Amino acid sequence: MDNNRRTLLATGAAAAVVAAAPTAFAQAKPGQGGGMSIYQKGDVRIHYEDTGGSGFPLLIIPGGGLNSTIGFLAGAAPFNAIEEFKNEYRCIAADLRNAPGGQSSGPLEVERPWDSHADDQLGLMDHLGIKQFIALGYCIGGPMIWNLIKRAPDRVVAGVLAQPVGSRPEARDFFYEGNLKSWAPEIMKRRPELTMETIDRFLTKMYRTNPDFVFTVTRDFVRSCRTPVLVLPDDVPPHPYAVAMESAMLAPNAEVSMFPWKEPKERIPLAVRQIRSFMKAHRTA
Repeated sequence: MDNNRRTLLATGAAAAVVAAAPTAFAQAKPGQGGGMSIYQKGDVRIHYEDTGGSGFPLLIIPGGGLNSTIGFLAGAAPFNAIEEFKNEYRCIAADLRNAPGGQSSGPLEVERPWDSHADDQLGLMDHLGIKQFIALGYCIGGPMIWNLIKRAPDRVVAGVLAQPVGSRPEARDFFYEGNLKSWAPEIMKRRPELTMETIDRFLTKMYRTNPDFVFTVTRDFVRSCRTPVLVLPDDVPPHPYAVAMESAMLAPNAEVSMFPWKEPKERIPLAVRQIRSFMKAHRTA
């Protein structure tokens, strides 16, 4: 990458984006009072939380891989995005379909695992009367946000990818093998009609069909993506630093946080401050 590109990214990590003028946004809101609710479409049942309010919509995708649930935000997350942003944004979060620790359920779509989750996320926003939104995702939320941008570029106005998942060349089967050992037995307890053969096909399609980079999109897509993204890299086996930084270097409208941003913990408020400035600069009326 050329030196100018590296300089721009470094500058973005050191200083928050100049904020745009604040604006209030009102949209149709089923259950405007906020709280836990159920969105159902056919055989799919999604358990979600909607804070209500008139702020610009913020879709929050919890981490935890295929066990992504709302509870992650108050437990394992480096910061609780709902608590941080609920006074400024209309925060919406949901349990992932078929997460063993959650209350969402639906068919295991073996031929389109990533797109089935995108269906749920976009369907939920349709249900809430939301056209455009910002997406903030932890962990598995990274590839999911890329997929949402690919599926609905006119709806996702900006993305925040915190400790995003990626594929490491030396461990291409890391997620396939890990989910086969942990997620598969748990989902079979809840869904006894599922066979190991079906689950194997699902995980194979999800993690082994396009095992490179971020699973859901290609480098060429990221290189051509005009949607603003903010990447907060991590450096652990499921969240490889190299992949996160490569996506930030490729995306023409990407910014990157300081690194490390989670340790020491005193750095987390600085990362949240940058997220807040980034989202404020890119939300639309």
